[in-house]
Amino acid sequence: MKNSVRRLASAAVLAALAVPTTSFATNGYFSDAYSTKNGGLAGAGVALPEDAMASATNPAGMVWVGQTGDIGGAIFSPHREYTVSGVAGTPDPNTGYFPLVLGTVKSDSNYFFIPHFGMNWMIDNNSSAGVAVYGNGGMNTDYPTSTYGGTFYGTGAGVDLSQLFVNGTYSRKINASSSWGVSLIGIYQRFKATGLQAFDQPGYSAYPGSVTDNGYDTSTGFTYKLGWQGEVAKGLTLGASYQGKASMSKFDKYKGLYAEGGNFDIPSTWTVGLAYDTAPSSKLVFDVQRINYSEVPSIANSISNFNPQNAPTNSLGGSSGPGFGWQDITVYKLGYQWATSPAWTWRVGYSHCDQPIPNKEVLFNILAPGVVQDEITFGFTNKLDKTSEWSYRMMYAASNTVTGPNAFTQAPAAQTIAIKMYEFQLEATYSWKF
Repeated sequence: MKNSVRRLASAAVLAALAVPTTSFATNGYFSDAYSTKNGGLAGAGVALPEDAMASATNPAGMVWVGQTGDIGGAIFSPHREYTVSGVAGTPDPNTGYFPLVLGTVKSDSNYFFIPHFGMNWMIDNNSSAGVAVYGNGGMNTDYPTSTYGGTFYGTGAGVDLSQLFVNGTYSRKINASSSWGVSLIGIYQRFKATGLQAFDQPGYSAYPGSVTDNGYDTSTGFTYKLGWQGEVAKGLTLGASYQGKASMSKFDKYKGLYAEGGNFDIPSTWTVGLAYDTAPSSKLVFDVQRINYSEVPSIANSISNFNPQNAPTNSLGGSSGPGFGWQDITVYKLGYQWATSPAWTWRVGYSHCDQPIPNKEVLFNILAPGVVQDEITFGFTNKLDKTSEWSYRMMYAASNTVTGPNAFTQAPAAQTIAIKMYEFQLEATYSWKF
Protein backbone atom coordinates (compact mmCIF):
# COMPACT_ATOMS: atom_id res chain seq x y z
CA MET A 1 0.00 0.00 0.00
CA LYS A 2 2.76 2.44 0.93
CA ASN A 3 4.62 1.71 -2.31
CA SER A 4 1.44 2.28 -4.30
CA VAL A 5 0.91 5.63 -2.62
CA ARG A 6 4.51 6.63 -3.33
CA ARG A 7 4.18 5.68 -7.00
CA LEU A 8 0.88 7.54 -7.30
CA ALA A 9 2.36 10.61 -5.61
CA SER A 10 5.43 10.60 -7.86
CA ALA A 11 3.31 10.25 -10.99
CA ALA A 12 1.00 13.03 -9.85
CA VAL A 13 3.84 15.47 -9.21
CA LEU A 14 5.42 14.72 -12.59
CA ALA A 15 2.07 15.12 -14.33
CA ALA A 16 1.36 18.42 -12.61
CA LEU A 17 4.81 19.75 -13.47
CA ALA A 18 4.52 18.60 -17.09
CA VAL A 19 1.08 20.03 -17.88
CA PRO A 20 1.03 23.81 -18.48
CA THR A 21 -1.71 25.10 -16.20
CA THR A 22 -3.23 27.76 -18.38
CA SER A 23 -6.30 29.35 -16.90
CA PHE A 24 -8.09 32.64 -16.85
CA ALA A 25 -9.53 32.82 -13.41
CA THR A 26 -12.44 34.57 -11.83
CA ASN A 27 -10.55 37.00 -9.59
CA GLY A 28 -8.60 38.92 -12.18
CA TYR A 29 -6.08 36.29 -13.24
CA PHE A 30 -5.95 34.47 -9.86
CA SER A 31 -7.74 31.18 -9.35
CA ASP A 32 -10.99 31.32 -7.40
CA ALA A 33 -10.12 28.10 -5.50
CA TYR A 34 -7.29 25.57 -5.23
CA SER A 35 -9.21 22.65 -3.73
CA THR A 36 -12.27 20.88 -5.13
CA LYS A 37 -13.95 21.01 -1.71
CA ASN A 38 -13.25 24.72 -1.18
CA GLY A 39 -14.17 25.27 -4.82
CA GLY A 40 -17.66 23.96 -4.11
CA LEU A 41 -17.87 26.77 -1.53
CA ALA A 42 -16.83 29.40 -4.14
CA GLY A 43 -13.27 29.28 -2.81
CA ALA A 44 -14.11 30.00 0.83
CA GLY A 45 -12.24 27.98 3.44
CA VAL A 46 -9.42 29.91 5.10
CA ALA A 47 -10.96 28.70 8.39
CA LEU A 48 -12.13 25.29 7.10
CA PRO A 49 -9.26 22.91 6.19
CA GLU A 50 -10.60 19.73 4.62
CA ASP A 51 -7.89 18.17 2.47
CA ALA A 52 -4.22 18.10 1.52
CA MET A 53 -4.69 21.21 -0.65
CA ALA A 54 -5.49 23.35 2.42
CA SER A 55 -2.03 24.97 2.40
CA ALA A 56 -2.87 26.79 -0.83
CA THR A 57 -5.47 28.74 1.15
CA ASN A 58 -4.12 28.65 4.72
CA PRO A 59 -1.03 26.65 5.78
CA ALA A 60 -2.25 26.61 9.39
CA GLY A 61 -4.97 24.15 8.44
CA MET A 62 -2.72 21.29 7.39
CA VAL A 63 -2.17 19.96 10.92
CA TRP A 64 -5.92 19.25 11.23
CA VAL A 65 -6.41 17.14 8.09
CA GLY A 66 -4.24 14.17 9.09
CA GLN A 67 -2.25 11.93 6.78
CA THR A 68 -3.99 12.36 3.47
CA GLY A 69 -3.43 12.83 -0.25
CA ASP A 70 -5.36 14.46 -3.09
CA ILE A 71 -5.02 14.22 -6.84
CA GLY A 72 -7.40 15.85 -9.27
CA GLY A 73 -7.97 18.17 -12.16
CA ALA A 74 -10.40 20.60 -13.71
CA ILE A 75 -11.69 21.29 -17.19
CA PHE A 76 -11.81 25.08 -17.37
CA SER A 77 -13.72 26.86 -20.14
CA PRO A 78 -13.38 30.65 -20.46
CA HIS A 79 -15.21 32.44 -23.29
CA ARG A 80 -13.68 35.77 -24.34
CA GLU A 81 -14.65 38.33 -26.98
CA TYR A 82 -14.41 42.02 -27.83
CA THR A 83 -16.54 44.38 -29.90
CA VAL A 84 -15.32 47.57 -31.60
CA SER A 85 -17.81 50.26 -32.60
CA GLY A 86 -17.56 53.84 -33.75
CA VAL A 87 -15.63 55.29 -36.69
CA ALA A 88 -13.59 53.04 -38.98
CA GLY A 89 -10.12 54.20 -39.89
CA THR A 90 -6.52 53.36 -40.75
CA PRO A 91 -3.62 53.50 -38.26
CA ASP A 92 -1.28 56.48 -38.62
CA PRO A 93 2.06 55.98 -36.84
CA ASN A 94 2.93 59.66 -37.31
CA THR A 95 0.06 60.81 -35.11
CA GLY A 96 -0.43 57.73 -32.90
CA TYR A 97 -3.96 57.24 -34.26
CA PHE A 98 -4.66 53.50 -33.92
CA PRO A 99 -8.25 52.46 -34.70
CA LEU A 100 -9.24 48.79 -34.75
CA VAL A 101 -11.43 47.06 -37.30
CA LEU A 102 -15.10 47.37 -36.39
CA GLY A 103 -17.06 44.30 -35.32
CA THR A 104 -17.02 41.45 -32.81
CA VAL A 105 -14.20 38.92 -32.52
CA LYS A 106 -14.24 35.83 -30.30
CA SER A 107 -11.18 34.11 -28.87
CA ASP A 108 -10.47 30.49 -29.75
CA SER A 109 -9.03 27.84 -27.36
CA ASN A 110 -11.92 27.57 -24.93
CA TYR A 111 -10.92 24.46 -22.96
CA PHE A 112 -7.98 23.94 -20.58
CA PHE A 113 -6.94 21.20 -18.18
CA ILE A 114 -5.73 22.31 -14.73
CA PRO A 115 -4.26 19.55 -12.50
CA HIS A 116 -3.52 19.67 -8.79
CA PHE A 117 -1.91 17.39 -6.24
CA GLY A 118 -1.33 17.47 -2.48
CA MET A 119 -0.09 15.28 0.38
CA ASN A 120 0.19 15.81 4.11
CA TRP A 121 2.19 13.81 6.68
CA MET A 122 1.76 14.01 10.44
CA ILE A 123 5.16 14.41 12.12
CA ASP A 124 3.56 13.84 15.51
CA ASN A 125 0.19 14.64 17.12
CA ASN A 126 0.89 18.38 17.05
CA SER A 127 2.71 19.06 13.78
CA SER A 128 2.62 18.17 10.09
CA ALA A 129 4.50 18.64 6.84
CA GLY A 130 2.87 18.79 3.44
CA VAL A 131 3.30 19.56 -0.23
CA ALA A 132 0.83 20.89 -2.78
CA VAL A 133 1.22 21.48 -6.51
CA TYR A 134 -1.35 23.68 -8.26
CA GLY A 135 -1.98 26.34 -10.85
CA ASN A 136 -2.23 29.81 -9.31
CA GLY A 137 -3.93 31.32 -12.34
CA GLY A 138 -3.12 32.85 -15.69
CA MET A 139 -4.51 34.48 -18.77
CA ASN A 140 -5.13 33.26 -22.29
CA THR A 141 -6.53 34.75 -25.48
CA ASP A 142 -6.26 33.46 -29.02
CA TYR A 143 -7.97 35.76 -31.51
CA PRO A 144 -8.00 34.50 -35.10
CA THR A 145 -6.43 36.07 -38.17
CA SER A 146 -8.96 37.30 -40.73
CA THR A 147 -8.81 38.86 -44.18
CA TYR A 148 -7.63 42.18 -42.68
CA GLY A 149 -5.05 40.54 -40.43
CA GLY A 150 -5.20 40.05 -36.69
CA THR A 151 -6.66 42.22 -33.93
CA PHE A 152 -3.67 44.59 -34.00
CA TYR A 153 -3.00 44.23 -37.77
CA GLY A 154 -0.44 41.44 -37.35
CA THR A 155 -0.99 37.71 -37.18
CA GLY A 156 -3.64 36.28 -34.85
CA ALA A 157 -3.27 38.19 -31.58
CA GLY A 158 -3.19 36.69 -28.12
CA VAL A 159 -1.27 35.93 -24.96
CA ASP A 160 -0.74 32.78 -22.94
CA LEU A 161 0.38 33.06 -19.30
CA SER A 162 0.41 30.11 -16.91
CA GLN A 163 1.67 29.86 -13.33
CA LEU A 164 2.57 26.71 -11.38
CA PHE A 165 3.06 26.77 -7.59
CA VAL A 166 4.91 24.09 -5.61
CA ASN A 167 4.05 24.65 -1.97
CA GLY A 168 5.94 23.06 0.94
CA THR A 169 4.28 23.59 4.34
CA TYR A 170 4.95 23.11 8.04
CA SER A 171 1.96 23.42 10.38
CA ARG A 172 1.78 23.18 14.18
CA LYS A 173 -0.95 23.24 16.82
CA ILE A 174 -0.82 26.02 19.39
CA ASN A 175 -3.38 24.28 21.58
CA ALA A 176 -6.37 21.98 21.15
CA SER A 177 -8.26 24.48 18.98
CA SER A 178 -5.72 26.71 17.18
CA SER A 179 -2.68 26.40 14.92
CA TRP A 180 -0.20 28.27 12.78
CA GLY A 181 1.55 27.36 9.54
CA VAL A 182 4.15 28.57 7.09
CA SER A 183 4.73 27.68 3.43
CA LEU A 184 7.68 28.17 1.13
CA ILE A 185 6.42 28.37 -2.46
CA GLY A 186 8.49 27.79 -5.56
CA ILE A 187 6.96 29.31 -8.69
CA TYR A 188 7.31 28.57 -12.39
CA GLN A 189 5.55 30.66 -15.01
CA ARG A 190 5.66 30.77 -18.78
CA PHE A 191 4.38 33.27 -21.31
CA LYS A 192 4.08 33.97 -25.01
CA ALA A 193 2.50 36.74 -27.07
CA THR A 194 1.47 36.75 -30.72
CA GLY A 195 0.13 39.24 -33.23
CA LEU A 196 1.53 42.45 -31.69
CA GLN A 197 3.75 43.42 -34.63
CA ALA A 198 2.24 46.91 -34.79
CA PHE A 199 3.90 47.72 -31.45
CA ASP A 200 7.23 46.03 -32.25
CA GLN A 201 9.04 49.17 -33.44
CA PRO A 202 11.00 52.12 -32.01
CA GLY A 203 8.82 54.57 -30.12
CA TYR A 204 6.18 51.99 -29.36
CA SER A 205 8.65 49.66 -27.61
CA ALA A 206 11.85 50.22 -25.66
CA TYR A 207 13.16 46.89 -27.03
CA PRO A 208 11.99 46.24 -30.61
CA GLY A 209 12.30 42.57 -31.47
CA SER A 210 11.26 41.52 -27.95
CA VAL A 211 7.54 42.25 -28.14
CA THR A 212 5.80 39.43 -29.97
CA ASP A 213 6.01 36.00 -31.63
CA ASN A 214 9.13 34.85 -29.80
CA GLY A 215 7.66 31.56 -28.59
CA TYR A 216 7.37 30.67 -24.92
CA ASP A 217 9.61 32.26 -22.31
CA THR A 218 9.85 31.09 -18.70
CA SER A 219 10.29 32.77 -15.34
CA THR A 220 10.94 31.45 -11.83
CA GLY A 221 10.78 32.79 -8.30
CA PHE A 222 9.83 32.16 -4.68
CA THR A 223 7.46 33.51 -2.09
CA TYR A 224 6.01 32.54 1.29
CA LYS A 225 2.62 32.13 2.92
CA LEU A 226 1.79 32.56 6.61
CA GLY A 227 -1.38 31.40 8.30
CA TRP A 228 -3.29 31.08 11.56
CA GLN A 229 -6.61 29.60 12.57
CA GLY A 230 -8.37 29.17 15.90
CA GLU A 231 -11.74 28.52 17.51
CA VAL A 232 -12.77 31.80 19.15
CA ALA A 233 -16.18 30.62 20.40
CA LYS A 234 -17.97 27.32 20.47
CA GLY A 235 -18.57 26.35 16.85
CA LEU A 236 -16.91 29.48 15.44
CA THR A 237 -13.44 29.30 13.86
CA LEU A 238 -11.50 32.24 12.45
CA GLY A 239 -8.67 31.96 9.94
CA ALA A 240 -6.21 34.33 8.28
CA SER A 241 -3.37 34.00 5.78
CA TYR A 242 -0.95 36.26 3.96
CA GLN A 243 1.09 35.49 0.84
CA GLY A 244 4.01 37.79 0.09
CA LYS A 245 4.76 39.37 -3.26
CA ALA A 246 6.84 37.04 -5.44
CA SER A 247 9.84 38.57 -7.19
CA MET A 248 10.15 36.68 -10.46
CA SER A 249 12.94 36.50 -13.00
CA LYS A 250 12.17 38.53 -16.12
CA PHE A 251 10.66 37.40 -19.40
CA ASP A 252 13.71 38.33 -21.51
CA LYS A 253 12.05 37.35 -24.79
CA TYR A 254 9.29 39.87 -24.02
CA LYS A 255 11.28 42.67 -22.37
CA GLY A 256 9.86 45.01 -25.02
CA LEU A 257 6.28 44.27 -23.96
CA TYR A 258 6.13 44.21 -20.17
CA ALA A 259 7.20 47.23 -18.10
CA GLU A 260 10.65 47.28 -16.51
CA GLY A 261 12.16 45.18 -19.27
CA GLY A 262 9.95 42.10 -19.02
CA ASN A 263 9.23 42.07 -15.30
CA PHE A 264 6.09 40.16 -14.27
CA ASP A 265 6.09 39.66 -10.49
CA ILE A 266 3.15 38.08 -8.64
CA PRO A 267 1.31 40.42 -6.24
CA SER A 268 0.73 39.76 -2.56
CA THR A 269 -2.62 38.61 -1.19
CA TRP A 270 -4.29 38.32 2.19
CA THR A 271 -7.39 36.42 3.26
CA VAL A 272 -9.47 36.41 6.45
CA GLY A 273 -12.57 34.38 7.13
CA LEU A 274 -14.74 32.32 9.42
CA ALA A 275 -16.40 28.93 9.59
CA TYR A 276 -19.52 28.56 11.73
CA ASP A 277 -21.19 25.30 12.75
CA THR A 278 -24.84 26.04 12.02
CA ALA A 279 -25.69 22.47 13.06
CA PRO A 280 -23.74 19.27 13.86
CA SER A 281 -23.80 18.36 10.17
CA SER A 282 -23.56 21.78 8.47
CA LYS A 283 -21.21 24.78 8.24
CA LEU A 284 -21.42 28.32 6.94
CA VAL A 285 -18.15 29.83 5.67
CA PHE A 286 -17.27 33.36 4.64
CA ASP A 287 -13.93 34.70 3.37
CA VAL A 288 -12.66 38.12 2.34
CA GLN A 289 -9.59 38.18 0.09
CA ARG A 290 -7.49 41.09 -1.14
CA ILE A 291 -5.29 40.86 -4.26
CA ASN A 292 -2.81 43.73 -4.58
CA TYR A 293 -2.36 44.06 -8.35
CA SER A 294 -1.02 47.61 -7.91
CA GLU A 295 2.29 46.15 -6.66
CA VAL A 296 3.25 44.99 -10.18
CA PRO A 297 3.84 47.73 -12.80
CA SER A 298 3.29 45.39 -15.76
CA ILE A 299 -0.19 44.67 -14.44
CA ALA A 300 -1.07 48.03 -12.86
CA ASN A 301 0.49 50.72 -15.11
CA SER A 302 -2.11 52.58 -17.12
CA ILE A 303 -2.22 52.75 -20.90
CA SER A 304 -2.05 56.52 -20.37
CA ASN A 305 1.62 56.01 -19.45
CA PHE A 306 2.32 55.37 -23.12
CA ASN A 307 4.18 58.36 -24.59
CA PRO A 308 6.38 57.85 -27.68
CA GLN A 309 7.72 61.37 -27.16
CA ASN A 310 9.37 60.11 -23.96
CA ALA A 311 10.78 56.89 -25.37
CA PRO A 312 12.04 54.53 -24.14
CA THR A 313 10.93 55.31 -20.54
CA ASN A 314 7.24 55.48 -21.42
CA SER A 315 7.26 52.95 -24.24
CA LEU A 316 6.25 49.32 -23.89
CA GLY A 317 8.95 47.60 -21.84
CA GLY A 318 10.19 50.92 -20.42
CA SER A 319 10.70 51.62 -16.74
CA SER A 320 7.35 53.49 -16.71
CA GLY A 321 5.84 51.69 -19.67
CA PRO A 322 2.13 50.97 -20.01
CA GLY A 323 0.54 47.82 -18.60
CA PHE A 324 -2.98 46.50 -18.25
CA GLY A 325 -4.09 49.19 -15.80
CA TRP A 326 -5.53 46.73 -13.27
CA GLN A 327 -6.67 47.89 -9.83
CA ASP A 328 -6.44 46.09 -6.47
CA ILE A 329 -9.53 44.00 -5.83
CA THR A 330 -11.40 42.61 -2.83
CA VAL A 331 -13.14 39.25 -3.20
CA TYR A 332 -16.07 38.11 -1.04
CA LYS A 333 -16.76 34.36 -0.82
CA LEU A 334 -19.76 32.74 0.86
CA GLY A 335 -20.38 29.01 1.12
CA TYR A 336 -22.63 26.49 2.84
CA GLN A 337 -21.82 22.83 3.43
CA TRP A 338 -24.05 20.10 4.82
CA ALA A 339 -23.86 16.32 5.21
CA THR A 340 -26.96 14.24 4.52
CA SER A 341 -25.27 11.01 5.61
CA PRO A 342 -21.78 9.77 6.55
CA ALA A 343 -21.19 9.09 2.84
CA TRP A 344 -22.54 12.27 1.25
CA THR A 345 -21.61 15.94 1.78
CA TRP A 346 -22.99 18.79 -0.33
CA ARG A 347 -21.73 22.33 -1.01
CA VAL A 348 -22.95 25.55 -2.61
CA GLY A 349 -21.21 28.88 -2.91
CA TYR A 350 -21.27 32.40 -4.29
CA SER A 351 -18.47 34.92 -4.71
CA HIS A 352 -18.21 38.52 -5.87
CA CYS A 353 -15.08 40.52 -6.65
CA ASP A 354 -14.34 44.11 -7.53
CA GLN A 355 -13.75 44.96 -11.17
CA PRO A 356 -9.97 45.03 -11.79
CA ILE A 357 -10.22 46.71 -15.22
CA PRO A 358 -11.25 50.41 -15.45
CA ASN A 359 -13.18 51.28 -18.60
CA LYS A 360 -10.36 53.52 -19.87
CA GLU A 361 -8.02 50.47 -20.02
CA VAL A 362 -10.00 48.28 -22.42
CA LEU A 363 -7.63 48.51 -25.43
CA PHE A 364 -4.75 46.42 -24.04
CA ASN A 365 -7.18 44.28 -22.04
CA ILE A 366 -8.51 42.81 -25.24
CA LEU A 367 -5.55 40.50 -24.56
CA ALA A 368 -6.53 39.94 -20.90
CA PRO A 369 -10.29 40.47 -20.46
CA GLY A 370 -10.52 39.36 -16.81
CA VAL A 371 -13.83 41.15 -16.27
CA VAL A 372 -16.02 38.51 -14.57
CA GLN A 373 -17.10 39.41 -11.06
CA ASP A 374 -19.78 36.95 -9.90
CA GLU A 375 -19.68 33.17 -9.70
CA ILE A 376 -21.89 30.42 -8.34
CA THR A 377 -20.68 26.94 -7.42
CA PHE A 378 -22.04 23.54 -6.50
CA GLY A 379 -20.13 20.52 -5.25
CA PHE A 380 -20.31 17.27 -3.31
CA THR A 381 -18.16 14.51 -1.79
CA ASN A 382 -18.93 10.79 -1.87
CA LYS A 383 -16.99 8.65 0.61
CA LEU A 384 -16.24 5.24 -0.86
CA ASP A 385 -14.98 3.75 2.41
CA LYS A 386 -13.09 4.84 5.53
CA THR A 387 -9.94 5.78 3.57
CA SER A 388 -11.03 7.06 0.16
CA GLU A 389 -13.49 9.43 -1.45
CA TRP A 390 -14.29 11.42 -4.59
CA SER A 391 -15.15 15.12 -4.61
CA TYR A 392 -16.65 17.13 -7.46
CA ARG A 393 -17.50 20.73 -8.17
CA MET A 394 -19.08 22.85 -10.88
CA MET A 395 -18.57 26.59 -11.36
CA TYR A 396 -20.23 29.22 -13.51
CA ALA A 397 -18.86 32.77 -13.67
CA ALA A 398 -21.56 35.04 -15.04
CA SER A 399 -21.01 36.97 -18.24
CA ASN A 400 -19.76 40.50 -17.71
CA THR A 401 -18.75 43.34 -20.03
CA VAL A 402 -16.56 46.41 -19.56
CA THR A 403 -16.96 49.14 -22.18
CA GLY A 404 -14.66 52.09 -22.71
CA PRO A 405 -12.87 54.24 -25.28
CA ASN A 406 -10.11 53.15 -27.62
CA ALA A 407 -7.35 55.16 -25.95
CA PHE A 408 -5.58 55.69 -29.28
CA THR A 409 -8.52 57.37 -31.05
CA GLN A 410 -10.20 60.73 -30.50
CA ALA A 411 -13.36 62.50 -31.65
CA PRO A 412 -14.53 62.91 -34.33
CA ALA A 413 -12.95 59.55 -35.22
CA ALA A 414 -13.34 57.92 -31.81
CA GLN A 415 -14.02 54.25 -31.16
CA THR A 416 -15.55 52.30 -28.29
CA ILE A 417 -14.35 48.85 -27.21
CA ALA A 418 -16.38 46.34 -25.18
CA ILE A 419 -14.55 43.34 -23.66
CA LYS A 420 -16.62 40.41 -22.44
CA MET A 421 -16.09 37.07 -20.71
CA TYR A 422 -17.91 34.23 -18.95
CA GLU A 423 -16.61 30.89 -17.63
CA PHE A 424 -17.50 27.30 -16.78
CA GLN A 425 -15.51 24.73 -14.81
CA LEU A 426 -15.91 21.05 -13.95
CA GLU A 427 -13.53 19.53 -11.40
CA ALA A 428 -12.93 16.19 -9.68
CA THR A 429 -10.51 15.02 -6.97
CA TYR A 430 -9.68 11.61 -5.51
CA SER A 431 -8.58 11.67 -1.85
CA TRP A 432 -7.14 8.94 0.33
CA LYS A 433 -5.99 8.45 3.91
CA PHE A 434 -2.77 6.57 4.65
